[in-house]
Amino acid sequence: MSQLAIKGGKPLRDVKANPWPKWPYWDDNDKKALIKVLESGVWSYNGPVEQQFNQAYAEFTGTKYALSVANGTVSIQLALEALGIGLGDEVIVPGLTWQATAATVLDVNAVPILVDVDEETWCIDPVAVERAITSRTKAIIPVHLYGCFADMDAILDLAQKHNLKVIEDCAHKQGAQWKDKKAGSIGIAGSFSFQLSKLMTAGEGGALTTSDDALYEKLDALRNCGRRPEQQIDADKGAGIYTDEGNFIQSGNYRITDFQAAILLEALKRLPQHNQTREKNAVYFNSLLADIPGVLPMRRDERETMEAYYNFSIRYKKDAFKGLSVEVFRQALEKEIGTPVESSYEPLNSCALYTPHTKPWRYKITEQHWRDLDPRRFDLPVCRKVFQEESVCFHHTVLMGTKKDMDLLAEAIQKIYNNVDELL
Repeated sequence: MSQLAIKGGKPLRDVKANPWPKWPYWDDNDKKALIKVLESGVWSYNGPVEQQFNQAYAEFTGTKYALSVANGTVSIQLALEALGIGLGDEVIVPGLTWQATAATVLDVNAVPILVDVDEETWCIDPVAVERAITSRTKAIIPVHLYGCFADMDAILDLAQKHNLKVIEDCAHKQGAQWKDKKAGSIGIAGSFSFQLSKLMTAGEGGALTTSDDALYEKLDALRNCGRRPEQQIDADKGAGIYTDEGNFIQSGNYRITDFQAAILLEALKRLPQHNQTREKNAVYFNSLLADIPGVLPMRRDERETMEAYYNFSIRYKKDAFKGLSVEVFRQALEKEIGTPVESSYEPLNSCALYTPHTKPWRYKITEQHWRDLDPRRFDLPVCRKVFQEESVCFHHTVLMGTKKDMDLLAEAIQKIYNNVDELL
């Protein structure tokens, strides 16, 4: 009789009787906050709740400014625009990230330069970054991926040496700290996502952080139809009252609503405790992996003084499992624990969602620019190995559980190891 759930055996967790923690998380405080906005009649356009959230998020990240924006994609695009990056420029991006990190570079007519990642953190490799720098390079976008930080010391050293801007992609990192500095406060700008699956969520939404006065002014104008921060709207007339007439910038509307801001304020209150819970469980679970062959924790840099886990990831070594593919391992593990177990992001040089050449009407500015945008020209062996052979990723809800839940995860991996012959 088979032991493994994927082969008809009994799973280790009955999720109907014992479900994993819910996500998104909300309580009565969220309801009250939404109703308060509803009854106020001020639902959008720099509303009081949005302003309150911006101030609170700036204080939380240790930056001078925070700006709410529509999502964590346009946030990077606006940062690039505000820094004057565009046609003829190159921006270095890790090859293992959500496609939006590179797509934003396309959307300002610059060229994304894809580089490989560190095999123990899956974050951008500073050595690969330095090799990729040319006279056209203007910025680096390190992505703090899943449960790891990019090596910000090395990235900042390179940026200073070559006069480059650093925009942190912190979509996975609300509340994490590098040498006691919060993610989003280390580069010239930080970009955050509040999409449904993220550590803080309003369904959609994003934020930009910076301590640079001039950059803040441009960012605020770019997200708000080109208006400068001191330019207000006459709510009664629906018309602009411009105190600095003529000092405009062409842009669009990337604002959020006060409903979203109300949800985010409540989420921000909970975030430190949620992060502490995830941190405690992750450290404990990683300690259990030491007793199981073939599964390794991600490398935790000693400079990371507080971690934040969007997806919790481990590295799979198939040789210890008699050559069992990581895909089958993930499927077997998912059946045992009753929650999705996924791969990492697909490398951008072969990602179905990152295909610049499907939009010639937008990106084919010159023949040379068109050739530069072909992601297939980049070689990303570590990214490919992570995606095809090693990545095992859980949603952060598994870390919202108990110590017993972590024991169960380890037990499930051990169970597959002990019964691997059933899968071969």
